[in-house]
Amino acid sequence: MSLLKRLGTTQDLAGQEQSNKTQQPGTQRSGTTGNLGGSQTQNTGQQGQQQSGETAERSGGSGELGALRRPSIGGTQQQTGSTQQKSDNFNELKSRIQNRLISELDPRMDLGNQEEVRRTVEETFASVLESENIVLTRVERMRLFEAISAEILGYGPIEPLLKDESVSEVMVNGPNQTYVERAGRLERTDVVFQDDDHVMRVIDRIVSPLGRRIDESSPMVDARLPDGSRINAVIPPISLVGPTLTIRKFAKDPLTSDDLVRFGTLTPEIVTFLKACVEARLNIIVSGGTGSGKTTMLNVLSSFIPDDERIVTIENAAELQLRQDHVVTLESRPPNIEGRGEVSIQDLVVNSLRMRPDRVVVGECRAGETLDMLQAMNTGHDGSLTTVHSNGPRDTLARLETMCLMAGYDLPIRAIREQIASAVDLILHQSRLKDGSRRVTYITEVQGMEGDVIVLQDVFTFEQTGQENGKIIGAIKPTGIRPKFVEQFESHSIYLPPNIFGTSYERLF
Repeated sequence: MSLLKRLGTTQDLAGQEQSNKTQQPGTQRSGTTGNLGGSQTQNTGQQGQQQSGETAERSGGSGELGALRRPSIGGTQQQTGSTQQKSDNFNELKSRIQNRLISELDPRMDLGNQEEVRRTVEETFASVLESENIVLTRVERMRLFEAISAEILGYGPIEPLLKDESVSEVMVNGPNQTYVERAGRLERTDVVFQDDDHVMRVIDRIVSPLGRRIDESSPMVDARLPDGSRINAVIPPISLVGPTLTIRKFAKDPLTSDDLVRFGTLTPEIVTFLKACVEARLNIIVSGGTGSGKTTMLNVLSSFIPDDERIVTIENAAELQLRQDHVVTLESRPPNIEGRGEVSIQDLVVNSLRMRPDRVVVGECRAGETLDMLQAMNTGHDGSLTTVHSNGPRDTLARLETMCLMAGYDLPIRAIREQIASAVDLILHQSRLKDGSRRVTYITEVQGMEGDVIVLQDVFTFEQTGQENGKIIGAIKPTGIRPKFVEQFESHSIYLPPNIFGTSYERLF
């Protein structure tokens, strides 16, 4: 992607230079909030012009250093306060230097070589500061350079949030609101964009390399960053607050079972049990609500798959981070601008059965692909894993029934339930509690059919014992019931101590 395509056109810069030449010295800097490829000129009125002229005169005329000592005035609304003034001064200086820097860079420069481009930008940045006699402290200089380089090479104002390891999710609600999630809690940040176009440029920078598109005819898109972070963007006319961007971050190093034990999501006994379930090729469904940690749990379960097995993963946006060598990753594709070329999850599930998989891992079942997934589980592809949105183990079964009906076949409910009871061995349900912590709340065995009802049996359940300083205290504990599929463990030479299920040898024999 060329520099001009990423940042704007030179025509906007030429318009800005012409506008600056025709303005009076006293009004040259008022209301200018330059953006990546152009500028916005605001009328401040006679009073604003007089104040701007006086300020410029005190700072030595209309010199550009005068802009550092006063806040921007946008329209008829004047912002006050020392913190806001510093922010406005910084944004004004950033816009001015950024426009100068862009005009001096080669517009044909290829941004593929990040290191070379960053070195060129740094050299040009230093020369611009020197030519304008702008003196900054080392901290201010570094902050300004990082902000400008983020606009050119990164993702603009949200770049620092993406680098912050304590942030698990970034939510941009139009140009003026940005929230983040830290430790399961939402916090509002002071990050703002210049306008809707600024947000759109960042969204386009994310989706373009992936071959995705977003415009008025297709105002929603799912995508991913190079590190696997999941992206969802919605733009007007669907979004009434402006372009919105939601980024679900993933750690550079995937969370392991030890990390989940440290967080309190699992216990060492549960990890031993789940590892045995995966090695014994049980079909497992991870259920839970939005943001409850289903994909993270799916990653952990997938890490227990032996290295000598062929794994096929199927996702809407590839985000699973499997460490095995023999992994084939498939990703669905939306239709093109002509409405053709769509490849759905259902198509990929059907095709994966012709790829000689030992394990089929579906990122999430949402519709008719559920029926094909159940049939794969029932036709020799044991050990398959997937996730489902639901409120509990029993609700997971109801969701599976509904999604099977979405396949478009007129199947009787009993036939669907028999498929589910035969295919699914274990349901692992996760919840995000009120304090923001993510816990496994149910591990439930699917035992079979009794009449027209699928029989479920809880093997482990979460027990809350209290609260301390707003944090929920509790742990997942065994119910004392030994699941029926333990016999499959023995066929794979896996033997678990009875105390994992809360039983003793005396009770078993």
